[in-house]
Amino acid sequence: MTVRHRSPRWSRLLTAVVAVAGMVVVAGCANLPDSSQPQALGTINQEPTAVGPPPPTHGRDPDLLLRDFLQATADPADGHLAARQYMTPAASTQWNDEESNVIVERADTLRESRSENEATYVLRARKVGELAEDGSYHVVDGIIEHKIEMIRVDGEWRIDELPDGVVMEYTAFTQSYRRQALYFVTADGRHVAPDLRWISVRPDDLTRRLIDMLIAGPQPYIAPVVRNYLSPPAAVRGTITKANGDPVGVGVGLGGVRIDFSGIDELSPRDRELFAAQVVLTLSAADVLGPYILLADGRPFDERFAEGGWSITDLGPVADSVGPEIQVGLRALRDGTLVEVEPDGGPRPAPGYFGTVQNLQSVGLSPDGKRVAAVADAGREPPEPQRTLMMGSYGGDAFPVEEGGTITRPSWTADGSAAWAVVDGNRVIRAVTNGETGTVLPQGVDTTELFAGASGIPVQAPITELRISRNGVSAALIADGNVYLAMVVVRPDGTYALTSPRQIAIELPTTATALDWYSDDTIIIASSGTVDPVRTVKIDGSGMSSLGGRNLTPPVRQVTASIERQYVADSRAVLELTRTPEGGDPYWREVPGLGADAVPILPG
Repeated sequence: MTVRHRSPRWSRLLTAVVAVAGMVVVAGCANLPDSSQPQALGTINQEPTAVGPPPPTHGRDPDLLLRDFLQATADPADGHLAARQYMTPAASTQWNDEESNVIVERADTLRESRSENEATYVLRARKVGELAEDGSYHVVDGIIEHKIEMIRVDGEWRIDELPDGVVMEYTAFTQSYRRQALYFVTADGRHVAPDLRWISVRPDDLTRRLIDMLIAGPQPYIAPVVRNYLSPPAAVRGTITKANGDPVGVGVGLGGVRIDFSGIDELSPRDRELFAAQVVLTLSAADVLGPYILLADGRPFDERFAEGGWSITDLGPVADSVGPEIQVGLRALRDGTLVEVEPDGGPRPAPGYFGTVQNLQSVGLSPDGKRVAAVADAGREPPEPQRTLMMGSYGGDAFPVEEGGTITRPSWTADGSAAWAVVDGNRVIRAVTNGETGTVLPQGVDTTELFAGASGIPVQAPITELRISRNGVSAALIADGNVYLAMVVVRPDGTYALTSPRQIAIELPTTATALDWYSDDTIIIASSGTVDPVRTVKIDGSGMSSLGGRNLTPPVRQVTASIERQYVADSRAVLELTRTPEGGDPYWREVPGLGADAVPILPG
């Protein structure tokens, strides 16, 4: 019997589902009515939906009406009907809401002139993002200035002239839209990678929208590194329903989902599993609860799940890649030596070479903790190379692989076959281990597109940090103090390239000093500032937030993270982000015994 380990992220979701189901049973036993009309799970106690958006407030002053209008623009329903109510009939007819969707910080509405029946305002704001037609969010920077003319119509102020396109304040945008993850399979078929989209639909329309988006495929920047098993000729047959065939309230509460697909006759059994993984993981991440009944031309997608449907636990290792569990405990670099951090005792040197030397500058552990890549001080003066990349087994010997004036902290791939690093700020290498002989060979990575910016923003050297995502499709890096994401492309000849660079975290007030992958869609960043020095940001550049600064003493020198644990090294200690069972703001708690010069190390 094969035992499948359930990732914490999906375990928490399944636990919540069981808890909700349990509460429904208990509540039903507590007070059973004499008679009642049967209802499908997920349709109970649904409130009736409002008919149309609320109209503008009667007698509103023009400046306040304009602010109300900015809130209404975030509702895209019916061609932005909510926003059009604030316009004159002529302006509503002429306004092209499909021109663009710009997201701004809080906008200033500056009065330029006003008479009894006419008013002119200038809307000025800093742009932070743009929303594409496919729901993808793109980071932008700059200032917009729009002139808006208003007139009185039957005693009420209305907008009479305005530029085409939608302008939304970020707070209103996040209230109307929800960030969702479409999951596509990595090129090697071992993992899935998220493609983030922003969607504003009724809850019972969300399932169909997500499936349609999967069929439409990934964004262009990620398309070269993933596979889409739902691409045409795959299509949905008929109506998506609950598991019991009820078409009402699909995806709302309990009740599951039933989807019948066509055009997938040619898929092999393994391809069907990956097809199912895309559907199940995408819907699960959007809180569309299972079971997931998947059909192919009216017949069970897979006879094993014909009755009970698919669940997260049926997907095997590909689901675990969304939230992989850390296989080894905390390690640290202390006084140039790799040490093991015992939960109930002080640090002790790691076995083997890396626990005996005292010249290590940074260390990377493979995901299983069995291999080590470390940057060592070569003890030479310039112009001789001052740093050496050493590689070896944990507890064993090590040997030199590469030299340079500077070498970044090594970053391992998920399978532990290669460690990535940047030499001299601009030369990216992969130190590849031969599985049969154990020899390690450094291979250059093509960075032409990275620095030229042929398909994105050019990266400015030096690169001071590079971290490979756990699914292997992306690289997060710091270059000239800025944060970028690039795609990891494997070419037909087996060589690697970094392509499609995109700058994120542009709101950082100070330069970035360190980063790591918090999860498959989130980066954790340390910056040089004294206010909120540790933050997270999504891979599409949205949703930057602070992890708090309680107990931190800037500057923060290093950060290492996983979904379960996050550590930093500040000016006085190594600290772990701690959350109390009662809730409340998280805080940073010192890891005892490491001292001011140590840095934390987690696999990756």
